[in-house]
Amino acid sequence: MRSSAAVVVVLCLLVCGLAAVGEAAAVAVGDEAALRAGLAVAVDPSWRFPSRRLRDAYVALQSWKQRAIFSDPKNLTADWVGPAVCNYTGVFCAPLPRGVPGAGELAVASIDLNHGDIAGYLPPELGLLSDLAVLHLNSNRFCGVLPATLRRLRLLHELDLSNNRFVGRFPAVVLELPALRFLDLRFNDFEGAIPPEIFDRPFDAIFLNHNRLRSPLPDNFGNSPASVIVLADNSFGGCLPASIANMSDTLNEILLINNGLTSCVPPEVGSLREVTVFDVSFNELQGPLPPEVAGMRKVEELDVAHNHLSGTVPDAVCTLPRLKNLTVSYNYFTGEPPSCGRVVKPDGDRRNCLPNRPAQRTPQQCAAFYSHPPVDCAAFQCKPFVPAPPPPPPAYPGPLPPVYPMPYASPPPPPRYR
Repeated sequence: MRSSAAVVVVLCLLVCGLAAVGEAAAVAVGDEAALRAGLAVAVDPSWRFPSRRLRDAYVALQSWKQRAIFSDPKNLTADWVGPAVCNYTGVFCAPLPRGVPGAGELAVASIDLNHGDIAGYLPPELGLLSDLAVLHLNSNRFCGVLPATLRRLRLLHELDLSNNRFVGRFPAVVLELPALRFLDLRFNDFEGAIPPEIFDRPFDAIFLNHNRLRSPLPDNFGNSPASVIVLADNSFGGCLPASIANMSDTLNEILLINNGLTSCVPPEVGSLREVTVFDVSFNELQGPLPPEVAGMRKVEELDVAHNHLSGTVPDAVCTLPRLKNLTVSYNYFTGEPPSCGRVVKPDGDRRNCLPNRPAQRTPQQCAAFYSHPPVDCAAFQCKPFVPAPPPPPPAYPGPLPPVYPMPYASPPPPPRYR
């Protein structure tokens, strides 16, 4: 069993590498040429498909099954046989919504192969599934790079490729999907920089944690309208952007755990009045915990543990009305108001420099830390906060009214001289 599993792994890595080369060539010659490979899938001439789009779906799914799936231990694709693609396991059809070409026609709207443990890669023919709204493939063994032909999925709303073995630079193709709102690429091996454009897209949820992404967070980070952003366990370094204040009306949860952030905590985080979870633990953040954090009136979980923060924990933070759990352990705080006892768990403040608290750092460690000059947050040269520009005024609904010539206005009479 172990030897056969090893063969599958080696085969997957080898073919996914070849698929990546083929994908690069496909990008060079264009999507249409990349999709011509679908002609290799035999289609019985006696079959009658309800529409061309369902025939295209058959070609896409059979190309995937026959050429790009190497192992399917749960036999999820065993019934992918024949023209009735809407009866395939994990494939769901629905009438096209109003406002799109072919509205009312039956189309493949969703594919869900979550937790299938399937080994393989994503072939270019998946671009034929142009009516797809949901693609869920988490917890499999898909590898290689994402095909550029996915840009044809103009209706795709949810894309979950988490917990697979995808590689390469951040897949820019996801930025070309106009309807995409939910993006989950966590637990893969994507590398390089996060393109700033991702924070200008109208995503509602962004999950990129546990990859190999590097480079500082871009200054337009705060442009994102997402309600949930999870970027944990990547190597960003640099500043926690002050532009985060522009997320004040939309952000509910943000996890920037173990991202190598090295700046101070910007006071602008206090503008996050809708946030419920704020976690920047396991970084190298320095300076005080700004009192502006008390502006997070709805926060329930606040974690700044495992940083280099110093000074006193602000009383206004500990008395936040909805705060349930405040974790400040493994820092260098020297003061903690009594009000913090309500929200700090017994070990939630350990390894600080707090008097009369258990499990603190040694006096020598605290003295060594405070022997250095106070942190100058300006020295990190983080870009200052710039408020987002107001939205443009709505366009006038209809043609502009005619402009009539104004009659010449007579000048006012001269003042009376005295």
